[in-house]
Amino acid sequence: MSEPWAGGPFGVRGQCLLAPNPGIMTLDGTNTWVLREPGSTTSVVVDPGPVADGHLDVVDETTGDVGVVLLTHHHYDHSEVAVELAERKGCAVRALDPAFCHGADPLTDDEVISVGGLSLQVLTTPGHTADSVSFLLPAERTLLSGDMVLGRGTTVVAHPDGQLGPYFDSIERMRALVTDGHVDTIWPAHGPVLDDAGAVLDFYLAHRRDRLDQVRRALEQLADEPRPEGIADDELPRRVVEVVYADVDPVLWDAAELSVRAQLAYLREGR
Repeated sequence: MSEPWAGGPFGVRGQCLLAPNPGIMTLDGTNTWVLREPGSTTSVVVDPGPVADGHLDVVDETTGDVGVVLLTHHHYDHSEVAVELAERKGCAVRALDPAFCHGADPLTDDEVISVGGLSLQVLTTPGHTADSVSFLLPAERTLLSGDMVLGRGTTVVAHPDGQLGPYFDSIERMRALVTDGHVDTIWPAHGPVLDDAGAVLDFYLAHRRDRLDQVRRALEQLADEPRPEGIADDELPRRVVEVVYADVDPVLWDAAELSVRAQLAYLREGR
C-alpha cells in the first residue's frame, strides 16, 4: 500500500497545496504548485485546481502576490478556479488553449516565463490532451508534468482529444531532458513527487508499448471468435478493454476505454 500524499514544500522554490478532491482519476487530489524564487515576494501558481471545500481560499491565503496563473491543460480539476484566483490577485491566466487564458496571450513552446527572478520554460507536451504543457524549472532540475506523468500509475490518453503519437513524442522529449542533464525529478499534478525521472519515463514508454502489444493480441483474439456478423466499430473498444484490462477494477474501464480508443486510432495509422 502506497503512503498517502499530502503535498508540502519541495526544493527551495516549490510548495504543493493538495486540493481536497481525491478520487479514482485524481488520486490524492490535484496538486496546485506554488513556485517562488528565494527572497521574492511574488509567486507563480500552476493548476490552481477545482472548486472544492475552500481550496481557492487556501491558495489565495498561501500565495501572497501572484505574478501569473499557469495551466498545464484545460481539465476542470486543474482550471476551474483559475480566473477567480487571477481576479483576486490582479494577474493573468495563461494556458496553451486561448479559451482558458484570461488577460494574456496563450503559452508558446520553449517560451521562458520570468516572475520575481524565477524562470520557467514552457514545453508543449500533447498526449493526455491536445493542450497539455509541462514546465521546466531549471533551478530545481525538475519538470512540472501536469497529467502527462502521474505520481502513481500511468495517465489516460483521453481520446479523441489525447492522441498516442503525440504522447510518445512528448514522453521522449521529457526523457531527453533527463539524458541531457536538465531534469532529475518530476513534480506531477496528481500524486507524489518522483525522484528518479529517467526510470519513470522509461517505465511510461515501456508500459504503453506493452499495452499496444496487448491490444494487438486482443484484436487477433476477437477476430478468431465465431461471430459471423463481426464486431461493430463502436463496440470494439469496450471488447478490447474487457480482454486487456480483465484484471483491472471495472470501475476504471471507462477511463481505460479512452486510452484503448487512442491505441486503436494509432494502430489504424499503421504504427
